[in-house]
Amino acid sequence: MTNYSECILAPLCIWNLYKRNSNQDMQFRITVKTIYKCSLERAFKTPMLCDVSKVHTGFGIMPKVTHCTDGENWGKPGYSKKVFVAKSISFKGGEASTDKVIERIENKYWKIEVSDFKSPMIGFSKFVGEWKTTEFDPNKILVEYTYTLHSTVPLLYPLNWLFTKVFWKFYMKRVLENVREMAYNNEAYLYE
Repeated sequence: MTNYSECILAPLCIWNLYKRNSNQDMQFRITVKTIYKCSLERAFKTPMLCDVSKVHTGFGIMPKVTHCTDGENWGKPGYSKKVFVAKSISFKGGEASTDKVIERIENKYWKIEVSDFKSPMIGFSKFVGEWKTTEFDPNKILVEYTYTLHSTVPLLYPLNWLFTKVFWKFYMKRVLENVREMAYNNEAYLYE
């Protein structure tokens, strides 16, 4: 939960950050953590290599992912896939974005980029997601799920901050639970 003083000071902090970084995009970062009680492989591979429509099931203004195309080499650094979503209050449905694997360290770390948005994203130009897995004991895995949202529209920075700290954080927690259920149920991998 965000405390009251953070909410009051956020616009001032955002403005100061903008002035310092005015030649760059503004970055808003959020991390959520949890413990999965499954194998390290399951905790690592499930969010990226299983059916993404079961990971990103939509919520509020976020449409549900329906399927992906052009993902023959998905899961390998440098390769991408096109993501399609259902119709929602914020999008007409159809192709929504491109996901690209930036980095993969087996059983430890994923870094992906979501970009090439097909609808306005309240000033966001790309999202960079990270999924880190750390094994404490067999079948006890710390998952650290991070997103950095990049914005290029200074006028929207306060809204971007609010979206990231409230809505996106809540949405990420839902994703963690979807992945947990899939990992525990040994969901089939669609990619290598």
